[in-house]
Amino acid sequence: MPIIEVNHVTKEYQLGQLQSLKTTALNQWRRVTGQPVEERAPFKALNDVTFSVEQGEVLGIIGHNGAGKSTMLKLLANISKPSSGSIQVKGKIAPLIEVGAGLVGDLTGRENIYLNGAILGIPKAEIKRKFDDIVAFAELEEFIDTPIKRYSSGMQVRLGFSIATSVESDILIVDEVLAVGDLAFQRKCFDRMEDLIKRQGKTVLLVSHNIRQVERLCNRVILLNKGQTVSDGGANTVCTQFYEASDSQISIGDSTNLNSANSNEWATGEILLHSIEILDSENNPINKLKHEQAVKIQLNYEVTKEIRMPIFGIGIHTTDFIYLATKHSINQLKLEHLEAGHHVLTFDIPSFPFMPGVYSLRAGVAEGTAARTIFYAENLLHLQVVSDNTEDRAWSEGLVSLPGVWRYSTPSSNLKEKTHDNLEKISL
Repeated sequence: MPIIEVNHVTKEYQLGQLQSLKTTALNQWRRVTGQPVEERAPFKALNDVTFSVEQGEVLGIIGHNGAGKSTMLKLLANISKPSSGSIQVKGKIAPLIEVGAGLVGDLTGRENIYLNGAILGIPKAEIKRKFDDIVAFAELEEFIDTPIKRYSSGMQVRLGFSIATSVESDILIVDEVLAVGDLAFQRKCFDRMEDLIKRQGKTVLLVSHNIRQVERLCNRVILLNKGQTVSDGGANTVCTQFYEASDSQISIGDSTNLNSANSNEWATGEILLHSIEILDSENNPINKLKHEQAVKIQLNYEVTKEIRMPIFGIGIHTTDFIYLATKHSINQLKLEHLEAGHHVLTFDIPSFPFMPGVYSLRAGVAEGTAARTIFYAENLLHLQVVSDNTEDRAWSEGLVSLPGVWRYSTPSSNLKEKTHDNLEKISL
């Protein structure tokens, strides 16, 4: 039997009513004369959404900004009410929607633990029993009796997360809280979430823009768009659908216009990059290529002042600037000098290794043995990797394919080979 049931839920908000003087006067005239007043249509944050969640299920809710994800979680946590439809929740809910939102600055960390625990419905005896664990997890032993207005923002969210995850609940509602604190604390948050999900068997509803975390933690995902359900199914299937929709929204830059990708450039003026292109095996410019396709990157530079011992570099990064690969011309291209004028550099890639998705190019030039940087730019050109192979889409966990060959042999065949090898050694 479902622990959560959402039936045809719609949530409407009345947007701001600021109007021009002319519209205000006309509306006043319509009221006086008994005519209908012009009103702005309400905004539907959620529109006829229906789903259910079984006990122990881990459901992810994803979508672009404004899709209605956080609105849905607030309705489930009973923070707000639906405009129409019904929601039935069987069990105690622990909402992690705004970590640290209920902390009072003038109170100490100790006082806030008891206050927030009471707000979340934790009995005082239980708070006392868990107090040391809450403080230890938040790593605030030295500051627990200090007013939290003197805490850093990171210390406050650590305390808020530690309090919220200590609640004994049947359902955990999580909204983007795994991105709080520094990297070490994010790792602790993730480990605690995995403990709640995999070892304690909690029912969890998770909203996150980190789709890879959603894929890892959830066994089912709902994709929302403009307040409506687009897809509801297995985590890999729905997340792949979201990736593909996101890729199609990222503009693929024109290979002859460096400004189209909104490049971030730094240069001394000694060398200028006029164009960068991705070429296929027939030297045709492309911005969409297949996984493991042979391509070349061609850069057209203008040198304004002679450069001695130039070093060229090319790199690939994700659209959120995670550097994936870099290759320099050292030991491959040895030029004593580069005279003023136009020059074309080509970098051949026999098999493009990155999995389907959207990536960007970066390039740089340095001079001399000291490798003095004279040009660097990133986000120069977007490229989209696609695949016709359904296996690539189904097994696209990660950013690159792992080269290698599978072999199979039975234990008996291995034993025969070893025995045969031993007999040969004895005969020698």
